[in-house]
Amino acid sequence: MKKINLFPVLALFAMVVYTSCERSTVSPHIEGLTIENYPIIDGSTSTLPLNAIIACELMGLTFEWQENVNEEDKSSAWSVEPHIGSSLRKKFDNVVKCSQTHNSYINIVDKKADIVLTARTMSPDERKYAQDKGVDLNETPIAIDAFIFIVNPRNPIKNLTTEDIRNIYTGKVTTWEELGLSSSSFPGYPSPLEVSPYIRNPNSGSQELMDLLVMKGLEYYTQLPMYEERLVPTMAGLLDALARDPFSIGYTVYYYNEYIIRPGDRLKTISVDGVYPNKQSISTRAYPYAAEVYAVIRSDIDKSSMAYKIYEWLQTEVGRDIISKSGYIPN
Repeated sequence: MKKINLFPVLALFAMVVYTSCERSTVSPHIEGLTIENYPIIDGSTSTLPLNAIIACELMGLTFEWQENVNEEDKSSAWSVEPHIGSSLRKKFDNVVKCSQTHNSYINIVDKKADIVLTARTMSPDERKYAQDKGVDLNETPIAIDAFIFIVNPRNPIKNLTTEDIRNIYTGKVTTWEELGLSSSSFPGYPSPLEVSPYIRNPNSGSQELMDLLVMKGLEYYTQLPMYEERLVPTMAGLLDALARDPFSIGYTVYYYNEYIIRPGDRLKTISVDGVYPNKQSISTRAYPYAAEVYAVIRSDIDKSSMAYKIYEWLQTEVGRDIISKSGYIPN
């Protein structure tokens, strides 16, 4: 009997499967949307998983959460990875962007992005930049996040009031003893136990939320020792600093901490005004620093564009379901 060479058959089968996977980027939700005409959606670090999940759902792709470990310090962060062929992954990354909050706003004003997903509204200087360029932006709430405070897990403090937090950052309170802790709370460390308040760089998403929700025009205490070293330029850097410093306090947004960093016992989230931030207290806004997540577009956007269709789709019931699938609380 003549032997059949299966190699060409298998090769053809593999090519068909691969091509099928590569062509699975035709949207099941928006007619005519593919990876080829997908708009550039930029955003903050905390909204990147949401951005990626929206793109996967709209282009008919499956995805998974993946842990990425830094081999130097063994810290890790989680990301959403699409199941997509390598030849299309570059295109995916070119439209699902993360330029961070401030740069994203600048990019949409400069027409380098079509939509921005961000955990805050424009800062005063970003608004002025847009006005100077003659650009008006529509900022539409699509989800709810929260602004949270974090301490080192060795710190036994469980709750601070808004007044406590303001007093720390204005310099009226400089030791943990003034907040009810005793020197025995930190065995081996001499009194006084000086508070180490960390802040973010201006225009970062979390720093703008700190200014807007908490400080409300109050001046930061600029005489704090090592103040410059505590102006931490990235959110991950701030959380790493808190994990190393037993007397520290800092802040971030709930989603970033819970879904991207997943710190476990490396960091401790505290209650504010007696309310602990979780999905229930955030969704009901019982937690005092609940905050919206926005989809931002230019007001002069072409209403027939794919970007505008996605913007509208995010506000539908299906869009809300996808937002919920990311872990965010739909607005």
